[in-house]
Order: sequence, then structure tokens, then C-alpha cells
Amino acid sequence: MPHNPGPDSFTPVTLSEKAVAEIRAIVQRKAIPEGYGLRVGVRGGGCGVSFILGFDRPKESDLTYSIQNITVCIDKKHLLFLAGKQVDFYEGEEGRGFVFVEQPREKV
Repeated sequence: MPHNPGPDSFTPVTLSEKAVAEIRAIVQRKAIPEGYGLRVGVRGGGCGVSFILGFDRPKESDLTYSIQNITVCIDKKHLLFLAGKQVDFYEGEEGRGFVFVEQPREKV
């Protein structure tokens, strides 16, 4: 069973408002089944990694987080690569899609 770190724990990734809106639209449009979450991860290694997003059932090796009422699944092995990232949604002349950016820092 996946591990849920709890409400007061560190969340390695955040979701922008645009990303949340698009994720919810996809869940509706594609009829993502109950029990699935947003998988955030990496692929590759060595010279670099690619960030991946998709919908999947939580796995034994996952940590699960609830971010703005969206279940987010992250394999424990991917945490180092994802810490401090924000999933955003970009729409522009070049196209549209999800992007990973550094989390905005809170102003003190």
C-alpha cells in the first residue's frame, strides 16, 4: 500500500492554478477512473532526466500527496529529482502543455 506522508509534511512538488484547472478538465474529459492519481516522475538518468506526468494507480513504492484535492503519486526513487519543482500549464503561440518549473519562493 502506498505511503501517505500526512497533511503537515513536506510536499516535493506543487501545482499551479493553471495546472490544477487543466488536470481537473482532463479527469472530466477522459473519465479517469476513481482510485487513480496524477503520477509525477522522471524517466532516464545519467546525462539527464525527463519529467513525466500521467494518470495511474498508486503503487507500493509511491508516496502519495493530496495537492489541492488532487491525489499525486510519486515513486520514492524520484523525490530527489522532483523536490522544489512546480507543475505548470503553458499556453502560447508555440503550443500548449504541462511544464516543470522551479517553485516560486515565498516573499518574506
